[in-house]
Amino acid sequence: MNAVAAIETVAISLPVRPDLVVHGARGAHDRSDFLLVRVRTDDGVDGYGEVSATPIWSGEDGTSAGHFIRTALKPALIGQPLAPVGALETLMDRALAGNPFTKAGVSIALWDAYARTLDIPLAQALGGPYRTEVPIKLSLSGDGEVLDRTYEAAHAAGFRSFKVKVGLGVDGDVRRMARAREIAGDQTFLGVDANGGWTRRAAHQAIRALAEYRPSFVEQPVASADLAGLRELRRDGFPIVADESVFGIDDLVRLIQADAADVVSVYVGKAGGPGRAVALGQTAATFGLDTLIGSNGELGVGAAAQLHVACALPALSTVFPSDIIGAHYYAEDALAEPLPSDGVHARLPTGPGLGVTLRDDLLREFR
Repeated sequence: MNAVAAIETVAISLPVRPDLVVHGARGAHDRSDFLLVRVRTDDGVDGYGEVSATPIWSGEDGTSAGHFIRTALKPALIGQPLAPVGALETLMDRALAGNPFTKAGVSIALWDAYARTLDIPLAQALGGPYRTEVPIKLSLSGDGEVLDRTYEAAHAAGFRSFKVKVGLGVDGDVRRMARAREIAGDQTFLGVDANGGWTRRAAHQAIRALAEYRPSFVEQPVASADLAGLRELRRDGFPIVADESVFGIDDLVRLIQADAADVVSVYVGKAGGPGRAVALGQTAATFGLDTLIGSNGELGVGAAAQLHVACALPALSTVFPSDIIGAHYYAEDALAEPLPSDGVHARLPTGPGLGVTLRDDLLREFR
């Protein structure tokens, strides 16, 4: 029958590499708590997922995810046929409102198990792959010597495209971008990300002041609900990337109707899983919006899911690099072998499902 027979979780907490810690409008991201998920079918196939949640941003974390998986999602899924995975996602929606990152962790594991039963890569199970490598970028933040050290570490890791964290006060934002442009060079791809930290007035002021430093894009300049503000800021001449404004399909429809952005940042976590993330990207492309893959600081399993989604999208931006950074961002890796990534591109791993394996010590923690 190949039904869902067991769902298990393991909590893990990892520090970010000190020289790559992100300081943005929503605070510093120096450590991440994850919940690794294993789905086992009654045919003995295992699939793995990852809940990558940050409470100040999503309202979810490993503790809440573990509770809801144990008390709501597991009872709804055990005994159900593995395919179609979309039907299992509907069951999760009926059992638990909201909590897309928690559902995404389980969904990734379900999709991984499904692709493994077919002995194909997840990207193929999702309709691709349309490519086998994806251009990527990394965030730069901090001021003065902190910014310099972050850039040096990122450059040494191979990164050549970046976005600068702003939204912390216009004067400081301008100084930070000026310094980033100075050390990165005139030809470097360099955008800015305000994480909704500006008011409309501050956003106009900042964008005018930043124009001298030629930002490649402006990401989420105003609050997530201010679609009219996003639309208004498009007139300032730089591509607007919508991130916090779009979680699921309803948000995307509202963004399209408001003509509020040029690019949509699609997350596996925000979307609630790989299949839904692909559907978001396909819908955005239908209406002429560029798509990139955004990041919540995913670890190895989550980053692999990001990569498979990116490769399964018929249209993925070739202008705006994605944020698939799991192979570089943390002081240690949860994978036995890191994702293939040189800082310029992340490359699709070979093998069925996600194509990655957890470290042996983490695998032993599942019981």
